[in-house]
Amino acid sequence: MIICIGAGPGDLGYLTRRGAELIGNADVVAGFDAVVNVVASLIPATAQTVLMNYRDQTAQLAMVAAAHHAGKRCVVVFMGDIHFSGFQYLERVERACGHPVDTLPGISSAQILAARAKVCFDETTFITFHRRGDLSPFKRHLLHVLQDCRNAIVIPCPWDAARSFMPCHIAAYLLENGIPPEQPVEVWENLTRNEAEWRGSLSACAGQSFSDMSIMLIRTLSPMPSQIEAP
Repeated sequence: MIICIGAGPGDLGYLTRRGAELIGNADVVAGFDAVVNVVASLIPATAQTVLMNYRDQTAQLAMVAAAHHAGKRCVVVFMGDIHFSGFQYLERVERACGHPVDTLPGISSAQILAARAKVCFDETTFITFHRRGDLSPFKRHLLHVLQDCRNAIVIPCPWDAARSFMPCHIAAYLLENGIPPEQPVEVWENLTRNEAEWRGSLSACAGQSFSDMSIMLIRTLSPMPSQIEAP
């Protein structure tokens, strides 16, 4: 067995019971250092832990795949929910194994943010830039989302300076492409708190710096009216 599980946004309180059971019964638990550290207290003393980073993930996943093919129960843990921003890592796992693998969804930072900020996902679009490859189609999609008067929950791209697309870069891009400077923005860096770390306008956000753990909410200027009562 091999299964990929979403371990939540960095707090064991948001890990599903099924995810905890799978980790507690695993022979091998693998993932990026920071993610495995979150679930470390649940890993059996008899289990092998396989840690990895961006540089060695291919080699380390090959080791996990070998254990899987040898009949070991293997769990690969993802931060948040696999299907929000973990698709590329999931693809690496499946390439290493040579076949599709099972997944168990988790609670994502986008879901926590929607609850904290009280926005409805029916009226909100989630976009992640935390990915390798060309970001241009996703940048255009963000523009269209805001032009359609929807909220946007955005995970920035925090990698090297030449490629980073952090909140200040996102704000600058949107301003350059005609999004109003007064568009309300919130940046959350610690979702266990009940308040955003920063609130302001799109124009003000362009001059701010935030950590790699940031997530943005860009609110629409034209919120949808209540549809409880008929007009």
